[in-house]
Amino acid sequence: MTNASEQLKTFSQNGLTQNEVKELLNQYGYNELKEKKINPLIKFSTYLWGPIPWMIEVAAVLSALVKDWIDFGIIMVLLLANAVVGFWEEHQAGNAIEALKAKLAIQCKVKRDGKWMVIPARELVPGDIIRLRLGDIVPADVKLLEGDSLNVDQSALTGESLPVTRKVGEEIYSGSIIKQGEMDSLVYATGEKTFIGKTAHLVNSVKQESHFQKAVLQIGDYLIVLAIALVVLILGVAFFRHDDFITTLKFALVLTVAAIPVAMPTVLSVTMAVGAKLLATKQAIVSRLAAIEELAGMDMLCSDKTGTLTQNKLTLGEPFSMKGVTAEEVILSAAIASRIENQDAIDMAILNGLNKNQDLNNYHISHFQPFDPVHKRTEATVKDNKGREFKTTKGAPQVILAMVENKNMIQNDVEAKINEFAARGFRSLGVARTDKHGQWQFLGVIPLYDPPREDTRRTIAAAKEMGIKVKMITGDQVAIARETAKQVGLGTNILDSGMIDNMSVTNRNDVCRNITQVDGFAQVFPEHKYHIVDMLQQCGHITGMTGDGVNDAPALKKGDVGIAVSGATDAARAAADIVLLSPGLSVIIDSIKESRKIFQRMNSYVIYRIAETIRVLFFMTLSILVFNFYPVTAVMIVLLALLNDGAILSIAYDRAEPSAEPDKWNMKIVLGVATLLGVMGVVESFGLFYIGEHVFQLNREVIQTLIYLKLSVSGHLTIFVARTKGPFWSSRPSKSLFWAVIGTQLIATFIAVNGVFMAPLGWGWALFVWGYALIAFFVEDLVKLAGYKIFDAKLPGLLKIRWNHNS
Repeated sequence: MTNASEQLKTFSQNGLTQNEVKELLNQYGYNELKEKKINPLIKFSTYLWGPIPWMIEVAAVLSALVKDWIDFGIIMVLLLANAVVGFWEEHQAGNAIEALKAKLAIQCKVKRDGKWMVIPARELVPGDIIRLRLGDIVPADVKLLEGDSLNVDQSALTGESLPVTRKVGEEIYSGSIIKQGEMDSLVYATGEKTFIGKTAHLVNSVKQESHFQKAVLQIGDYLIVLAIALVVLILGVAFFRHDDFITTLKFALVLTVAAIPVAMPTVLSVTMAVGAKLLATKQAIVSRLAAIEELAGMDMLCSDKTGTLTQNKLTLGEPFSMKGVTAEEVILSAAIASRIENQDAIDMAILNGLNKNQDLNNYHISHFQPFDPVHKRTEATVKDNKGREFKTTKGAPQVILAMVENKNMIQNDVEAKINEFAARGFRSLGVARTDKHGQWQFLGVIPLYDPPREDTRRTIAAAKEMGIKVKMITGDQVAIARETAKQVGLGTNILDSGMIDNMSVTNRNDVCRNITQVDGFAQVFPEHKYHIVDMLQQCGHITGMTGDGVNDAPALKKGDVGIAVSGATDAARAAADIVLLSPGLSVIIDSIKESRKIFQRMNSYVIYRIAETIRVLFFMTLSILVFNFYPVTAVMIVLLALLNDGAILSIAYDRAEPSAEPDKWNMKIVLGVATLLGVMGVVESFGLFYIGEHVFQLNREVIQTLIYLKLSVSGHLTIFVARTKGPFWSSRPSKSLFWAVIGTQLIATFIAVNGVFMAPLGWGWALFVWGYALIAFFVEDLVKLAGYKIFDAKLPGLLKIRWNHNS
């Protein structure tokens, strides 16, 4: 405000000069919200940091110490490939958002050196004089200089659906939309100094670690602890045995490589990236890949009302008309006192409410008095096609009522109806017309409201079926919020902002119970939205936030999943994780279903990967401890990683069935089932080792090849066990996954049969290994079913399965 006053004292009627503009531009910077951009190299380096990259890097160092440069090269390629894929996919998604934002760039009319010119809004500086007219988006915080008044839509800032009137000397904030009028104004704040800019500080202060990132770290920690424990055990035994140091170090390398789920970050990133591309075809652009996993687990969805649940377009309700007057006559008289060229929200709602047989061309308007804040009504002097002259007026009901002769006789009935409309969340307009004596006669009251989108009720019902509770958040009054909530299928338990403030000082358990039970919040400001999301998160809910306005941006950023709906402001899109391109919320349901499919694919892969790591780790450790024998070589381990993890990328395209409830990483189930499958694999491998060594008395080199082929084939078949909670046949895999597995295992078989990097095995033993692996596959499936019965309390038993032909 002080800044605005200072600018008013010093501004010139001719506007700024070009030299003044340059100085002010240096002082204040461009009129834009600065986004914190991370250097691409620093961003890329983050993909080389963390438990799993550390393990890969340790393996590379060990291979360099023993001068095994082939293994070193292969491991480094895997490390860099993982980083490149993750970096590139996120970079591509970021470019999509930048392209969207470029389309939102606005121009403005500014007076400089005494001349009016059109410039990009980002070049405005404090002290500029700009002209605001119908349809303009206000490009900076301004103070009105001269003119009558402006009708301003501030819904993007406050969430209120009805326009407000602003006069000379009053301020208008950046992001508002001019709905009626034309005035010159003085820019007094730009960029981060604007009302929007201050709101953006809330956005920029938020930094969230996703549940996906936490899950990957937990898995990495689990495998690191296992690997360290087993390496320490091996080194201790080797020390007491006086084993060769280089041999021991070589084994530590092999064991470390075996412990690394080399492709896990890559597979999970690619799975989400493929899903993001699919969501883009459904009109949802993902700017943060981890948001897909968050969307799958979301159990609370906070939605802004205006423009998200509703159309942000005023619509007529059923009018109240006086005795002897029809509703059509009330609307017609109000329409005559309206102007289509003004594009006023109220006028457009009334004009759209006319019947097709009501033609305004039959009425000639000789004089029109526009709405102004003093008289609070419009008036038209009219002559119809029969030559009859009369006047019509519409405006604030109390003003219209005060004009009529029989006010005392009808006042109680009219005010009762106005109060009834207000209780239902409607805004009322009074309508009157002069009779043949020129006396005003009250015709009726027209209720106006912002109607829900056609798909909102259906979307909310679908969300409830999927285990998601939807909460409405709005800056409107409680009565309006309650009526809208009732229309869209939410409950009517609406809290106002005062009660939200009280929640922060009450008992945590009471807060969680209250905030979970309410259906919506009214009369809220941006900080309230942020606070609501924060409280829901503290109560253990994975919370999504949808919105379109600047006032939604902090909460969009704070939410586990921020969703900017179609037509959202630049600030809302920048803060969101997902940007919807089609109107309404219905695309969210498709996005949730798709994200849950993606989650199922990731969950399947994680179980498979942990099981594989455990079976290789424990089998190798026990072999060296008990038999003093290395069952596979370092090259074999690398081949396993290349073939198995490389082909398993196709799981990103696998068929999957979305769950009926929100998905969450349940480490008890994931690690429990994976450990059971891993231990089962160790037993199988020792069974084959016993057959080769003691039954057929094969030499150790051939046994190594035998074990390699078994680990490869049996390991890859495990993905078909891990991908379903029911029997493996309950859901068909995709063709791409099936043939990727078959193809890579044929390659592994060819390598083993012909002795590439190992002793040749021959076709007879290769077929024997395949038969042994298939038998083990059926046994593992039974073990998996038992594992889910033990670890997943939600499953009543082994018999509860669902046959799914399509997924």
